[in-house]
Order: sequence, then C-alpha cells, then structure tokens
Amino acid sequence: MTVVQERPRTGRLVDRFEEGLQAPICLTWELTYACNLACVHCLSSSGRRDPRELTTQECKDLIDEFQRMQIFYVNIGGGEPTVRPDFWEIVDYAVAHDVGVKFSTNGFRITPERARRLAATDYVDVQISLDGATAEVNDAVRGRGTYDKALEALGNLQAAGMKDIKISVVCTRHNIGQLDEFKAIADRFGAQLRLTRLRPAGRGADSWGDLHPLPEQQRELYDWLMAHGEDVLTGDSFFHLSAYGEALPGLNLCGAGRVVCLVDPVGDVYACPFAIHDNFLAGNIREAGFGAVWRESELFTQLRTPQTGGACTQCSAFDSCRGGCMAAKFFTGMPLDGPDPECVKGNGVIPADATLPAPSQDHSHKSPVRNQPVPVTIGRRPPDRACDENPLAGFTAR
Repeated sequence: MTVVQERPRTGRLVDRFEEGLQAPICLTWELTYACNLACVHCLSSSGRRDPRELTTQECKDLIDEFQRMQIFYVNIGGGEPTVRPDFWEIVDYAVAHDVGVKFSTNGFRITPERARRLAATDYVDVQISLDGATAEVNDAVRGRGTYDKALEALGNLQAAGMKDIKISVVCTRHNIGQLDEFKAIADRFGAQLRLTRLRPAGRGADSWGDLHPLPEQQRELYDWLMAHGEDVLTGDSFFHLSAYGEALPGLNLCGAGRVVCLVDPVGDVYACPFAIHDNFLAGNIREAGFGAVWRESELFTQLRTPQTGGACTQCSAFDSCRGGCMAAKFFTGMPLDGPDPECVKGNGVIPADATLPAPSQDHSHKSPVRNQPVPVTIGRRPPDRACDENPLAGFTAR
C-alpha cells in the first residue's frame, strides 16, 4: 500500500507574512528626492536633491544584493526618479540582473523616444501619477499643466506599444466621485488603474485636513472597489475598509517590516513606504548592507513579533481590518495600537489635543517652482460667533 505523506501544515498565509519573510515581496526604492513638481500631498516632501544620495555604483551594488536575495522586482520612485541622469542606466542594470522594475513618474520626461525604449525593455512597468480625472481636480494637487502632461505620457506609451502601463491615483475627497472617469481613462490608454490611500505624511500632513476622504466617501470607495476590485490594483492600501463587511482583494494587513519596506535615496531603510520618519528607520545599507538590515534590525524584529492590537482587538471587525494603517495613525498623533483615524466604525476620532510628530526631514523646494499648485482660498477672517454673518465682524479700521 502506498503511503501518501501529508504536507506540513503552515497555517494561514497571512499569519506567515506577519512573521516576516526572508526577503520583501514589495520593496520601494526612492532613487532621489529631487522633483520638478511640488505636489501638495507628497509624503516624502520631495523637491531638492540630497547631496548624500547613493552613487551609480552604490545603486548597482544594491541591485546585486537584491538579485542574491531573489527580490524579483522593485518599485522605484522619488521625488521624480527620471531626473537622475543615471536613471535609465540603473533600470537597464536591474533588468539585466533579474530584478524587474516598476517605476512611478509624473510623465514629464516620457517622450515618444523614451516610451519606445521602455516598450522594448522586458520586466519594466510604468506608473503615471494622476490625481484627478479632470485638469481642474488634478492640477490643484499636482500643479498647473500636470494633467495634460500625464495624458501626453500615457499617449506616448500607448503609441509605443507599451503593455504594462499603470495609472496611479491617490484617493482624495475631490476625486472619489471620479472613479468611473479614472477607469475610463485607463481603458482608453490600455492601462490598469491603481488606487492608493492618502497618508498624512510629509506635505500630506499639511493637506490631510482638506484632502482626506469624508466618511461617506469611504463607503463609496469600498462599494466601488467591491464592484471593480478584480480589475483595479490597490497595493493593500484600503484594508481598513474591509471592516464594512467582505474583505477587499489582497492580503489585508500592514506589511511594514514583514513583507514591505523602503530604501531612500541615501540608503536609509524604513519599515513602511508611507512612514519616512526616524521612528521607523531600521538602518542604512552603507553600514551593513540591505540583507543584514532586513534580517537583523531591531525594529523589524519587533514588528514581526505578535502584536497585541490594543483596544481594536475588542472590535468585531478586527480580523478584517487588523487595526488599520500604522503610518496613518502615527502621523495623526494616534497610538499605534489604537484605531485607524479613518476607522469605518467611527472609533478613529483624532483627539483635539493630539501631539503630531515633528517631521524628521523636508526636501521641499525653497522657492516656488514652475507648475506649483496654487490652492484657491478666500482670505476671510472667521466670524466672531457661529451665528454672525456680518462680513465686517471683528474688522478694525486703521
């Protein structure tokens, strides 16, 4: 009689991921903080180049380490990665060493010639950032003329025969109502739509109050993703919405330090791509190499140990939302073992006296740049009393 040996039981995949992996599944690599734009929600406060950023050779050495660790692809971003003179050389080197590249760009440098070059390169995906389905909505966040440039880049990629085009959208209260229009734009260019969550980090901390979706829009987004989620990428940005009921497609957990991390332009390694702050700094590749940081850093070891979940464990939706986003909690001054600030159960009320963390870095341009967004504001002093509608209330003639 043949005895069939039972395969070892490993538990749920999500449980294995919470314990950490030998190499990250999703690694974000910010090549530079330099950027030709000044988007109001930029989570890395990009603009100016850091003079300490990795050299071309250091970038190649890092790619060699990625190859040895069998990291199959990296998400390259910035800043605007294409402003680095050696960007295309780095991409070619990565592909030649079995490390696929997905890079995000505002599209300004995706000329017809470069689009043809990308279309002819294996293992490269391109994401064009677009935060409004109309110029009015997009340009208020990204800058004047950025909508037209993004669509021009998409057209160049489509004409070149590029197959792996993504449109990357940060969801805000001003564009949630445009989800169908975003999908139509993606379909028009043969692209795939990717939605990500707004985080209150970097310059996003200053624009959070004006841009983060309202509670009713969270539900609208959830319903839309449930209807279209199989065709739309989210990068597990919205697992906090799973508390509404059925879980969204994806892992639905915070992968910080477990399956994801970020390498910044100077080689610092952070637990989360959305938490570029000293509190989440695990080490630097120049000191120990990426592999040693990933395997041995004290921060990553701590994140991979069982978490208590705090008060959220008492909630019926905890197994669905897992307490929400660590970065969103940290940058709004909420405890990391508490509820997400956008908790759909209404438990994420930010205290009026919450202490917000001071930014650990800011690479914003020191002076206005071309195309910089100019928010439309009405210079009006708040009324002295809620019922006082006199526009001259509180005004003192001099």
